[in-house]
Amino acid sequence: MTLFEKIIAREIPADIVYEDDRALAFKDISPQAPTHILVIPKKPIPRVGEAAEEDEALLGHLLLTAGKVATDLGINSQDEGFRLVINNGSQGGEAVPHLHIHLLSGRQMNWPPG
Repeated sequence: MTLFEKIIAREIPADIVYEDDRALAFKDISPQAPTHILVIPKKPIPRVGEAAEEDEALLGHLLLTAGKVATDLGINSQDEGFRLVINNGSQGGEAVPHLHIHLLSGRQMNWPPG
């Protein structure tokens, strides 16, 4: 069972900012920006590169959830803004083998990302 599955099961505490029947969003314990939220599916999908055709609606739901969370946090504007990041595999920076979207905001994001 992954760390995120334990958070979903409430075996490990998390600062949850949003939840519905398909997704959970919570504050990252090691934030890389003033606002750093993780948006995860409740269905265990190891990484986006392993998502299946049947996950199409769920993947879209995760993006819409990230936008909703950004709106709820007051950062979904052209002036404030945010970045979404999905890591896939060890060289992609993946640390937990459970698909998750990083929602980052509160500082100027650099391009290209490191």
